[in-house]
Amino acid sequence: MNMNQKTLNGEFTLTGKGLHTGLEITARFLPAPENHGYKFKRVDLEGEPVIDALAENVVATNRGTVIAKGDAKVSTIEHAMAALYAAGVDNVLIEVNAPELPILDGSARFYCEEIARVGLQDQKADKDFFYIKSKIEVRDEATGSSILVLPDDEFSADVKIDFNSVVLNNQFATLDTMDHFGDEIASCRTFVFVREIEPLVKGNLIKGGDLDNAIVIYDTPMEQTELDRLADLMNVPRKDVSEFGYINDSPLTYENEPARHKLLDLIGDIALIGRPLKGRVIATRPGHSINTTFAKKIRREIKHQEVQAPVYNPNKEPLMDNNRIRELIPHRYPFLLVDKIIEKGTNYIVGVKNITANEPFFQGHFPQEPVLPGVLQVEAMAQTGGLLVLSGLDEPERYSTYFMKIDNVKFRQKVVPGDTLIFHVSFMTELRRGCAMMKGYAFVGEKIVTECEFMAQIIKNK
Repeated sequence: MNMNQKTLNGEFTLTGKGLHTGLEITARFLPAPENHGYKFKRVDLEGEPVIDALAENVVATNRGTVIAKGDAKVSTIEHAMAALYAAGVDNVLIEVNAPELPILDGSARFYCEEIARVGLQDQKADKDFFYIKSKIEVRDEATGSSILVLPDDEFSADVKIDFNSVVLNNQFATLDTMDHFGDEIASCRTFVFVREIEPLVKGNLIKGGDLDNAIVIYDTPMEQTELDRLADLMNVPRKDVSEFGYINDSPLTYENEPARHKLLDLIGDIALIGRPLKGRVIATRPGHSINTTFAKKIRREIKHQEVQAPVYNPNKEPLMDNNRIRELIPHRYPFLLVDKIIEKGTNYIVGVKNITANEPFFQGHFPQEPVLPGVLQVEAMAQTGGLLVLSGLDEPERYSTYFMKIDNVKFRQKVVPGDTLIFHVSFMTELRRGCAMMKGYAFVGEKIVTECEFMAQIIKNK
């Protein structure tokens, strides 16, 4: 099903202290145009530098995800990113007056509430999903962390955490659909062990940490004097602790709140892919390091190929079968070169052509080693593009499309009997004066075999 890109329907602002810096921080979330993605603007720095929230810009992952461009950095972005990603926001500009986002209550709850309050606005451009076609895995042998993603029609995630702790040992959390993120995951807070506090304080990593923005876990025996000293280091009230457990003022939202928070962090880091993901993610002992390693691997896959091969499920009913196609375009045997249309968005269309040994042109091209002529591949993409144009008209049967220009044609691999050609054709510009500029790709499997740019004109039938 086609989906359009979305941005915020209005702006919102959140203020609070930074976990690492302790500064009072203001973050302003603004609508952004199509294909903008997630960007952070440091309004407190000269020139107000903008940082793309993409995996390749991650520079650190110690107690949070940090992105940078030059000397400009923004840290603790994962909670806001998770809320935006889960809500289906594609384009947003975040202005922040400090080197990190406010920690708020240590969860994504306030971000989700504000997104819900202002609402979302549909945009004209289509969402550009990244589909997992085969198993992808990243592992860290030193930590035992791993992330595995499997093909699936939707996004879902399973997380298992394992700590050497009498209080927090093994926990599991799952999210079957992003629709449940706000209710099941968003309110789950970050957590820290009491035994970790002193090195974090000395590393200037929790100047803004307190019992209101993190779950604090006491699992190692300490003298009360030592606990009091740590409380003083953090500038929080002293507490008498006689038993192992959680020492927060607020009770756990869920019994497995730490595992749910790790799932929250995972989604926030996956957002650094820059595209919504379709696949089932299984994470064992995840953390920002392995999460961003996974996101970087997907980013490399995206850069490797400009357009991902469309997903073709022959068991699904087509959007247009051969009969409907013949109603829209005038081509007939042996020059009807599109068998069916399997997907269509506002700006793109996906068609299929099955190549058989019985095609008439193989008699002369070439009898001993049949190869589909490149010109027919381009013609097939043009017919697919014609269907894209015509499907947007009120009375498509009354019009035809005609080639006007072809540019930048590339043939990368021969096409032979037995191949199934998948065509992805999209608008390069808006339809103007009856003319459309389009970009076409032809795939066999995951490989691009042909690509070209072409212009077509719509003419009313006589």
